[in-house]
Amino acid sequence: MRVSSVVAGDRPRSAPPRTSSARAALRDSASVGLGFVPLGLAFGALVAQSGLHWWWAGLSAALIYGGSFEFLLIGLVAAVAPLASVAVTAFMVNVRHVFYALSFPLHRVTGRLGKAYGTFALSDEVYALTTGEEARSWPGRRILWLQSFLHLYWTASATAGALLGSVIPGSVTGLDFALTALFTVLALDALRDLRGDLPTPVLALLSTLAARLLFPGQVLLVAFALFTGGLLVRYATICRRPGHA
Repeated sequence: MRVSSVVAGDRPRSAPPRTSSARAALRDSASVGLGFVPLGLAFGALVAQSGLHWWWAGLSAALIYGGSFEFLLIGLVAAVAPLASVAVTAFMVNVRHVFYALSFPLHRVTGRLGKAYGTFALSDEVYALTTGEEARSWPGRRILWLQSFLHLYWTASATAGALLGSVIPGSVTGLDFALTALFTVLALDALRDLRGDLPTPVLALLSTLAARLLFPGQVLLVAFALFTGGLLVRYATICRRPGHA
């Protein structure tokens, strides 16, 4: 008879079941997903009121999933803008995702299909939720479920908004503020996770102000570039300090 050499303390932790990962991700996505609803309804209503077929909203939300770029795309499509203009606009609006990829935990996601979807469904909200202090132990399955739920929130609300667009009065105001309010909440959560790390938000603020003053037409791209460069310089300075491991 062979005696097992594995003791209780040495047993590897098993992966969490799919159901528990899905439930946790649903709970994680609830607050942000509810913020998607008024924004998606506004987007769908705008699609319907722009003269496009209602299914354009659901198709755009499912296949493009570009958030603010989708709002811009409605005007570009309605104006029959050249493809080159659409491509340049898409690049300038979404170039920030290049910087997100530097710290997004895609390495926890397994499988080519999972990594492909994780890359496609990387949004500002997903990045904010998955790079916080509490999310450092999340497995890849939970991250994918989170992305799937937020994707579903956006697609369903956009489709509903397009179907209901004809009955939403044009006098309704405030729906466009949902995006600003959502990003404000995400920024406050990120500040809480910093736990007294004052230089990081100060660096972000200075990068934004410098980009706004020097390059007012390219604020996002320049601000992210300055912020990334500042973080790299700060990291190099910390590593050179005596006694730093």
